[in-house]
Amino acid sequence: MGNQLELLEAEALKLTPGERAAFAQLLLASLDEDAELEEAWAAETERRIAEIESGAVRVISIADALAQVRAALK
Repeated sequence: MGNQLELLEAEALKLTPGERAAFAQLLLASLDEDAELEEAWAAETERRIAEIESGAVRVISIADALAQVRAALK
């Protein structure tokens, strides 16, 4: 196994920096155990962005949000 890893490393280091970055991203993505979960979060993020952009929801500052939480906890 070590020999294969060394060979792969040597070949990867021959790539351009951009190609190595893309390859690294592919390798990291392959470690993701739950692609469905990632897709669900991406869809939820897009949904929330669309709601904000359409004006369907009102955004408030973090200071106001924290003040509301603190008031609710009293």
